[in-house]
Amino acid sequence: MTGEVLVLAESSGAAFRKAALEAVTEGRRLADLLNVSEYALAIGDGLKDRAAELGKYGADRVFLADDPSLALFQPDYYRQIALETIKRVNPSIVLAAATSTGKDLAPRLAIHLSTAAASECTRLELENGKLIATRPAYAGKVLLIVRINSSPSIATLRPNVFTAKEVVPRKKPTVEQIEFVRPDSRMVVKEFVTQGAKKLDLTEASVIVSGGRGMGGPQNYKILEELAEVMGGVVGASRASVDAGWRPHSDQVGQTGRTVSPTLYIAAGISGAIQHRVGMINSKVIVAINKDPEAPIFGFADYGIVGDVFEVIPALTREMKAFYGKT
Repeated sequence: MTGEVLVLAESSGAAFRKAALEAVTEGRRLADLLNVSEYALAIGDGLKDRAAELGKYGADRVFLADDPSLALFQPDYYRQIALETIKRVNPSIVLAAATSTGKDLAPRLAIHLSTAAASECTRLELENGKLIATRPAYAGKVLLIVRINSSPSIATLRPNVFTAKEVVPRKKPTVEQIEFVRPDSRMVVKEFVTQGAKKLDLTEASVIVSGGRGMGGPQNYKILEELAEVMGGVVGASRASVDAGWRPHSDQVGQTGRTVSPTLYIAAGISGAIQHRVGMINSKVIVAINKDPEAPIFGFADYGIVGDVFEVIPALTREMKAFYGKT
């Protein structure tokens, strides 16, 4: 089998991540253009009853490595399974989500396969069967068009840029179990610690309510959390607020934090420095709330509100509660 598309379908617990479904959908599109099959590789624990769900997004066949030792991302284990699957399938394209796992695993595979990997891609095209990837560089100041000549071409896809869509008719993929034998490894993964009780990863949220220095202190983020909860979103933060110890680093949006692409990004008390801008500029709609009418963020926001965040956010929360019927 040559020329197929292989997608690494990342999971969280016993469910596939939204970003993984986006990657499978894009893999299906590329496979159709190449007139080849799309395969998905699922690695984790407790996925046996969920693996066939990838057929809804276009996977023709699913390779499944299901083992308790794979519940948490272990680079050596995941790399071995992926390499063995790639050797078996011999794909021309390998895709993964640009999550912390995908961005860790993709270059490891590229090194062992003597090929190239394009990270944080926002668009994929084909030219004479070769993968052409668009990706931001230099803190988002330019877009690079990357042509990968080696095979397989590896790319990670920025979450929320591509859309997960169910195919019609739905695929009914065969699910093939992969026997996993632990390789020798000097790494031991004991636990995965998250900050707070977020329902969604920051990179996968469709609504993000971020706070900056203008929030005044950690206790004031409660109003942002209330708004985010009403809208089904999560709370983010600027570097200034993270450096001040108001929010954990996992909340940070920006050049040295997370790169996000939500449907709606609300920036409360954030000036809009370039370091923050590059982390959220791909948001579909940006709403800025700042009492300084000269704040740089108003220069690229879709909607701007000049006012006190402690007056605007509670008012907005009340309106959202009424809109969603949560009063």
